Amino acid sequence: FALGIMPYISASIIVQLMSIAVPAVQKLQAEGESGRKKITQGTRFLTIAISLVQAPGYLASTVVSVPGAVVNPSTFWWFSAVMIIVSSTLVIMWLGERITDKGVGNGISLLIMIGIIATFPQALIQEFVHPDSTIYFFLVEIAFFLIVIGASVALVQGIRKVPVQMAKLQQADNMIPSGSGARSFIPLKVNSSGVMPIIFAQAIMFVPLYMTQSESLQGNAFLQSLSDFNGVGYNVLFFFMIVAFTYFYTAITVNPNQMADDLKRQNSFVPGIKPGRATAEFLDDVLSKITLPGAIFLGFIAILPAIVFNLGLTHSQSFSIFFGGTSLLIMVGVILDTLQQIESYLLSRHYDGLMKSGKMRSRSQSPVGGLGG
Repeated sequence: FALGIMPYISASIIVQLMSIAVPAVQKLQAEGESGRKKITQGTRFLTIAISLVQAPGYLASTVVSVPGAVVNPSTFWWFSAVMIIVSSTLVIMWLGERITDKGVGNGISLLIMIGIIATFPQALIQEFVHPDSTIYFFLVEIAFFLIVIGASVALVQGIRKVPVQMAKLQQADNMIPSGSGARSFIPLKVNSSGVMPIIFAQAIMFVPLYMTQSESLQGNAFLQSLSDFNGVGYNVLFFFMIVAFTYFYTAITVNPNQMADDLKRQNSFVPGIKPGRATAEFLDDVLSKITLPGAIFLGFIAILPAIVFNLGLTHSQSFSIFFGGTSLLIMVGVILDTLQQIESYLLSRHYDGLMKSGKMRSRSQSPVGGLGG
């Protein structure tokens, strides 16, 4: 299980980007359930391909970094080792899909979350028993950690409600006058991109790290500064890349023109805004305004572990990573999404919901379940 579920995540990201840029994949999405099955099958095959590429690289790095770990790295050994690693990834993928089909929540997301949470108790214990830690300092850390979780929940759930009204309703032979139609709203998410901007930015920020592995570039001070995860240069560039990718990913996943056309076909409108192009421009303007604070907040959450560690608010780096970044956002998103599905399951069987106010029902999708929010 050396590669874990990451090949499947990489394949899902690639397929999601293809669904935006490749017309053939867009057509499959429009076919409904049959198209979704074909896309899922394609994701599985792409997972196998990625695993076949990554497995030899992992084995090669292990053989080099741990001399003597393999006594006789023959061709049969390489073939067997690669097949075992690839098969292990497929077993995890199969398990995740079975959880999705037969259980509650997104199986892959739950497996990722479990992997993250599994390291939390050890990190917490290490922080508590650290020689420089005191009970009061530890309690302050926990309080700050809870505040960060609350802020992450606000980021994941934050929406701007754009009011929508139907132009008219027809009941029997009576026409209800315009302005008396049913009212609803369009929920525009503050963070429509989920954790994707962080994933993209991290992928690019690994390039300087790989470059410093070269003997000719090992002494390059600039590249070294961009390879230090806790360094100022790395985190400043990381922050601005996340802000830029948030705008980019939101622009390609949220289409105001399509939303305006859908409203027009449904005989609905935004009060005070003309249908059609004016509505699209209004929605685009609203989306741009709420994306800026969402992008800044997402960037801040991403670099918060480095800030916390550098300021000495934690004594161990293994504990500081839980104060933000992809790990925290994934945990929050998956938990909220799973609770929402449990709520829907209970309500569908006429049980009382987890919250009598019904707030759980309005929760948005996990940023992990769809990999993009």
